[in-house]
Amino acid sequence: MGPPDGHDHAELVAEKAASRPNGLFACRLSGSEPRTYRVNETATIEGAAEHALRVLLVDDHDLFRTGLRNLLEEQGVEIVAEAASGSEALRFVRELTPDVVVMDLNMPGMTGVEATRHISRDAPLTRVIVLTISDQEQDVMDAILAGACGYLLKDASIQELIRGLEAAAVGESLISSHIAGKVLQHVRATTAAPEAAATIRAELSDREIQVLKLIANGKDNAMIAGELHISPKTVKNHISNILMKLQIENRIQAAVYATRSGIV
Repeated sequence: MGPPDGHDHAELVAEKAASRPNGLFACRLSGSEPRTYRVNETATIEGAAEHALRVLLVDDHDLFRTGLRNLLEEQGVEIVAEAASGSEALRFVRELTPDVVVMDLNMPGMTGVEATRHISRDAPLTRVIVLTISDQEQDVMDAILAGACGYLLKDASIQELIRGLEAAAVGESLISSHIAGKVLQHVRATTAAPEAAATIRAELSDREIQVLKLIANGKDNAMIAGELHISPKTVKNHISNILMKLQIENRIQAAVYATRSGIV
């Protein structure tokens, strides 16, 4: 059975954020290389070259941007630029190639969703976190499907935003549990694929099903290895077999496939 449809990313975000206390789950982009970032001496990946996390702020309210910039810089985040519109954000992304963009949704001219879509297409190594006042289901879905790797409300704490930046920097995602809970019921109702469970049980071994369930629960390879008492290399081999047997492209699709099937 082929890869899931265009709602997969949104479903995975909602499913994993609702099921984990801090809203984090594995969301490494297919084909991207791991890099090491330092955000106040945190968020590192073994074996990568360190560099400061570079962030672009996008919001049409000057006072909000200034306050947010001060708070983030106090936490050791490098703010490379500020933009007041979606079109200005695209220019800064092209010129400065930030690691993460903190994006508002409702701005005059090009909206945050439109800007996010352009960034995801034209600069896929730059991650986008939405920071907005809107908790409307449609806004969340539109932003995530446009390519945002996180969705937070403006009443979030600075610590939660820092966690979102750290997650985005290493290819993971964070979404407010409040937002995830609102979206989850809709996503399950509209994208459930129980017939996929039969395919999974027919195609995969018992061990591969165990690995698939752990992927869907947001575990990375090291965590899976520890829980199953096998080596990370063995985990990697199991994941390769899962992708091949289910004819899907990456672990994100594997997690969505498992979630839609109802096996987790």
